[in-house]
Amino acid sequence: MTHPAFLPGVPAETVLAALRRSPGNELGSGKFDSPESSSALVANALGWFLGRPEALPPLPGVPMGQPVDVQIEAEMRFPWTGGRHPWMDAAITTSTTLVGVESKRYEPFRPRKAVAFSEAYDSRDWGKGMARFTAMRRALAEGTQTCRHLDAVQLVKHAYGLKTQSVKQARGAVLVYLYAEPAWWASGKPVPPEAIARHRSEVADFARAVQGDDVTFVALRWADLIDQWAKDPALFAHATALKGWFGSV
Repeated sequence: MTHPAFLPGVPAETVLAALRRSPGNELGSGKFDSPESSSALVANALGWFLGRPEALPPLPGVPMGQPVDVQIEAEMRFPWTGGRHPWMDAAITTSTTLVGVESKRYEPFRPRKAVAFSEAYDSRDWGKGMARFTAMRRALAEGTQTCRHLDAVQLVKHAYGLKTQSVKQARGAVLVYLYAEPAWWASGKPVPPEAIARHRSEVADFARAVQGDDVTFVALRWADLIDQWAKDPALFAHATALKGWFGSV
């Protein structure tokens, strides 16, 4: 049965089951059905590849190889029990690499709630290979590093989760920040161009700060990913459908 919120070819029931497992309550809250939903974009764009990972080309600019598994709503547990653990919007596995995808659409341009690190992060020695992410965590916690649009706290937590799981799987780890730059809100009100520019600058600053750590950070625009798919004859129809449904991302 085709769910009205999904494009042709997307395994709706499999995607819905994944969304129900995750703690974000995208379905129950009604957020999934919003015209500004980031979750709906991920579910349709990457959910199309569930059960057929071989159809997904390596993401542009991401050192990963050919996917052998694609999941949406994937938990990346920390090396401790209890508490909250990161959930990635998508996880892509290759023979050598675990790729975690964090997707943003309109979120960077909305007011954000303050998010902090629990004491558990300080109690763990994350190793020299995560020294840059740890320095970023401390700077964010101390207030010497601030971001108006980029959720850097979330990205650091995701990096730690990816590091933990990649070691368990004996794979490399890549954190992909897959972001949109919408010119308009669903209401028709323009997204301030200066906010888009500031967000892009914060992304670049974050990338420079953590470059060289064990978890490779790659920023990728949704528009560039969909454009890559549009050039692939096997994915042209999917890319066209995404553009038609979600507009300019």
